[in-house]
Amino acid sequence: MTESVSGSAEREPQPDQGRLVAGRYRLLAQVGRGGMGTVWRAEDELLGRQVALKQLRVSPYLDEEELATLYERTRREARSAARINHPNVVVVHDVVEDRGLPCIVMEYVPSTTLGDVLKDGTVTPEEAARIGRGMIAALRAAHAAGVLHRDVKPGNVLLGDDGRVVLTDFGIARSSGTSTLTKTGEMVGSIDYIAPERVKGAKPGPASDLWALGATLYEALEGNPPFRKDTPVETAYAIAMDPLEPPRAAGPLTKLVETLLAKDAELRPPAELVEQILREPAAEAATAPHAVPRPRPAPTPAARPAPAPEPQPGAVGAAGARPPGRGRRRQVALWSAVAVVAVAGLAGGAFFFLGDGGPDEEATAGKDTGRRPAGAEEKPVSTAPSVPQAVPLGYHLVDEKKLGVSFPVPDGWTRKEKSAVQVDYIDGSGLVGLKINVLDFASRDHLQHWKDVERQTKAENQGYKQERMQRTTFRGQPAAIWEFTFKGRARDYRAIDLGFGNEGGKEYAIYLSAPKADWDHHRPVFDVVRDGFRPKPR
Repeated sequence: MTESVSGSAEREPQPDQGRLVAGRYRLLAQVGRGGMGTVWRAEDELLGRQVALKQLRVSPYLDEEELATLYERTRREARSAARINHPNVVVVHDVVEDRGLPCIVMEYVPSTTLGDVLKDGTVTPEEAARIGRGMIAALRAAHAAGVLHRDVKPGNVLLGDDGRVVLTDFGIARSSGTSTLTKTGEMVGSIDYIAPERVKGAKPGPASDLWALGATLYEALEGNPPFRKDTPVETAYAIAMDPLEPPRAAGPLTKLVETLLAKDAELRPPAELVEQILREPAAEAATAPHAVPRPRPAPTPAARPAPAPEPQPGAVGAAGARPPGRGRRRQVALWSAVAVVAVAGLAGGAFFFLGDGGPDEEATAGKDTGRRPAGAEEKPVSTAPSVPQAVPLGYHLVDEKKLGVSFPVPDGWTRKEKSAVQVDYIDGSGLVGLKINVLDFASRDHLQHWKDVERQTKAENQGYKQERMQRTTFRGQPAAIWEFTFKGRARDYRAIDLGFGNEGGKEYAIYLSAPKADWDHHRPVFDVVRDGFRPKPR
């Protein structure tokens, strides 16, 4: 059994049962045991309430340094959880010492763990959505407090007898501004739920917790973790390199789970959008006391997927020097539209168009950076979409049939098709980028949408600064304009993003970014593209 503050599986009497800890907490029954400690249901004799008390379990073979690390992890668990005030996060009451070892006193939650439920089968998509809503709410609260959980898994999800979903065990959580407690080459957490970037040795972030959420939901729906193999080493390799076997029982959650499990952290959806989508499939589902498992499907033989090719030097090409989250939000646009249709009721809302600035500066180093005037000698642009458009000198008209739009682009710029909903054009220097997005469902409030994106941007890019953000209209449609600066790898960038569209109809975004020092030179490109932008008749 994993460590938890669950009250559903009390064991036979233990030697410590009935003992008083710290002169206050009477140990009543053991309710959980794991690699780092034992959890007891206890009576707080001072306040007359039941609590959960977690004792650190120490191997006699640990040296002083390892022992100190375990002590500090326990203290950090208490400090991390105590920073989060949310009904979906277990409450920490106290930290006491017992026989020289630290103990955490927590809220006692009569419950079972999701891990225990899944031993008997899987859950329905509606129940998975209910559980996922509690988990993402807890993670959003944790991340807002600057805390990464780093061990999200079914065993750390409590399903309360009263229907409450609680995330627990912040034993390896890390708070912003604290140093790591791992040695070089050491990895903490359960391998099945460790995100690809952590497997590869990169620094974890909020997106790593979201990957673990996706792995947890996948297991809840399918009966097994998404990349489990015969050994931990094979599992780690599969997480980093193998393609995902699509879930078969996820129903309307399929696309969400697949995207949470994207190899690239930038392609995972932001937490607020995850929560929004999870609210839709289970809108009519009852809040059961705990999950009722479905029988686990019999396993079917499957060949091991061929390893994905490793990235080759230069393969990134001109992908972008971007503020955090740009690529992820662009990818969200693709699958969000699919999820909207699947759940029948999610309309408008959280599609993201935050810019990444120019392309990869390292990939473009040494290239010719000569530029020509961007908006000179403009010719009139026809407003009739069925009539061939005149374009300014130095530009040519492009017809993006998949997106259903046309617009002028400076001569010599390189086209990059990013997805079914996005196309990029990059200038010869590789530092100036134009992005066009077309979605099936327009946001209800374009200005609020930018504000939501901005909050996360501020946290991810310390060099971010808003220049302007305001509600407007564009060709009679609701719109919002956003200009900002941010730090790239080697220089500062400036960007402008226009989002517009009538709710329920198509949503469009026109985005330009360029080095801040040259902004006045390149800014006219945006005006030319905007003025020449033409959706095709339906």
